[in-house]
Formats: sequence, structure tokens, C-alpha cells
Amino acid sequence: MVEVSFDYDVNKLFIKETTTTLMFKRFPGLFTQAIGIDLGTANTLVFLKDRGVVLREPSVVAIRTSTRKPIAVGNEARMMLGRTPGDIQALRPMKDGVIADFEISEHMLRYFIGKVARKSLFTNLTVVVAVPYGITAVERRAVMDSAYRAGADDVITIPEPVASAIGVGLPVEEPTGSMIVDIGGGTTEVAVLSLGGIVHARSIRVGGDEFDMSIIKYIRNSYNLIIGERTAEEIKIKIGSAYALEQELTFEVKGRDNVTGLPRQLHLTSQEVREAMADNINLIIEAIKGSLERIPPELSADLVDRGIVLAGGGSLIRKIDRAISEATGLPVFVAEDPLCAVVNGTGKILANSSRWSGRD
Repeated sequence: MVEVSFDYDVNKLFIKETTTTLMFKRFPGLFTQAIGIDLGTANTLVFLKDRGVVLREPSVVAIRTSTRKPIAVGNEARMMLGRTPGDIQALRPMKDGVIADFEISEHMLRYFIGKVARKSLFTNLTVVVAVPYGITAVERRAVMDSAYRAGADDVITIPEPVASAIGVGLPVEEPTGSMIVDIGGGTTEVAVLSLGGIVHARSIRVGGDEFDMSIIKYIRNSYNLIIGERTAEEIKIKIGSAYALEQELTFEVKGRDNVTGLPRQLHLTSQEVREAMADNINLIIEAIKGSLERIPPELSADLVDRGIVLAGGGSLIRKIDRAISEATGLPVFVAEDPLCAVVNGTGKILANSSRWSGRD
């Protein structure tokens, strides 16, 4: 596990670069298109200004190995995971929330942007991209360069916990403490915000992908059965939990026997899945407790009443709010639309660009 933890400079919350001419700046209503992107490890979501979330597809690209040219992106490519012939490979170009394959990420971004935005010589495209908190300057530069090469004219990056907090409606600009925990596919972002800035934040590279891998490992070690990532994700969604259920669940798992090499199936219980994911759940809880220990007492007092808000796909794991609440002693709430929290935050920033423009 790689962990990043440090206090954030409020003046650097929003990093913007632009190639837009002054002429376009004078006519934003006629010449500008604006989109927000949650470029996630598992899924990419796109927010189009004045229309809302217009795209939600897996961050997967299928390429022909001989040429490295993409043949499918998004939903179509995800269907190929684990099922491709030798000359085709389905890739996930994002790892731990950052770009792992620059060329393939550019193809993916170009495809997604092209589906929702129409570019012309007279159109300026502004893109707000949410990035993990604490990523390196090189990783941030890779995201911005990919967006530029995919057709963006202006690129603004914003830390994911800030976007998530804005997206779920937390009063981040008020002089009171708000805590957001965004459990994504590749990272979990923990942040306490007040007066428009991050008081303390922590990013750990634990998320939905790690949950899936722990399930794969558990089934292999316990039953000598090999399953793929898509099956592990389905198990997590169908019967995964972070706390004991009133009525435990079972799921029929199909895979390949590691000894005979033949197809086989078994029945897995929710208790076993909970055991498989326990270490990763504990890492998230420890990150939350560590952040709570680092904030000023006045903000701690605010959180006693306001509690913790969970967002991201990982917040949908059954009773994860109960597990965190018992470990911290604070009320914990799952956001109304946790999967869209980050991208909705980028949309709110687009809608109030004048308010945030002074924070570049």
C-alpha cells in the first residue's frame, strides 16, 4: 500500500492551464463548451454543462496487440475482459487513480470527449478533471497532457475529495468542519474541509479493485478455484458486506479448478466475502481515524454533530457505514448519489466558474 498524507495549500486547490485566446474569453457563451470528467480507475463519468451527467462507462480500452490501435472503448471493451483472442487485449489504462498507460488513456479520453462534445475551429473546450489527492506533479501533468491531446483547450484539475464534497452538497466554504470519504476503484480519499480549503487529507491506494483482488485471492487459497476480475466484482456487489448482516447471503461462483483445470462451481457466503475484504476495510478505517487525530479540536467538535459522508462506489458495500461508525464513534452517512459525487462536483464548479477562477 502506498499512502500520501499532508496538509494542502488552499491556494493550490485548483490548477489550471490554458491555450485559449483572448477573443474566445470575451465570448464564452458563443464559443465555449465545458465538461467535467471523473477519470476513475474503474469508470469514467462525464458532466456536460447545462445537461448533467451524460456519460458513464468503464475505463477500459480494447486494442489490437500488433498495432496498439484501439478497437473498442468503454462498455464494449469491458465485455471483452478475460474473453479476448490472442491478438486483442482489453486494458485498463488507469491504475490507482492515475494514468498507467499514457497512449491508451489519450485514446480513451478522446473517445469519451468526442461522444459528448462537438469541436470546431470556433469552439473552445474547457475540461475540469478530478484527480486523486496527493498525486505527484508528473502524474498530474500526465492527466493534463492527455486531456489536451484529446482535444481540450483549457484544463483545470481539482482534488477528488474537494469535487466529491462539493458534489454531495457539503458546506465546504463555511467556517465549519466537513468530512468526506470517497472510496473509488483505485484509491480512497479522506478529507476534512473548512472555509473552502482542505484542512487535512489522506489518500490510500485501496479501493474497489483491491476488494476484488482480495476476493480472488481468498477463493484461490480456500477452494483452489480461479476466477476473473468481473466475477470478483459481481461477488462483491451481490453479497459483499463490511459488517455482519441480519440474514447472511450466498452466491454461486463459477471458475476454473486450479488442480484439474476444469470448470467448477461452488457456493460462497457473505461471511467469507467479508473475511476476504476485512484487511482492506480496516485500512480505510485506520486512514479515517488517522485523519481525525490530525485535525484541530474545534473541527472535531463539528464532526460530532455533522458526522462523516461516504461517496464513491465502495460506499455501496453493505453496512460499511455501520463499520466505520462503530470504529470512530461518529455518525456516518452514505451520499444520496455516491457514484456521481465527484463528477457532480466538477459540474458545480463549471456552473460557478467565476467563484472558483480566483483559486487557479
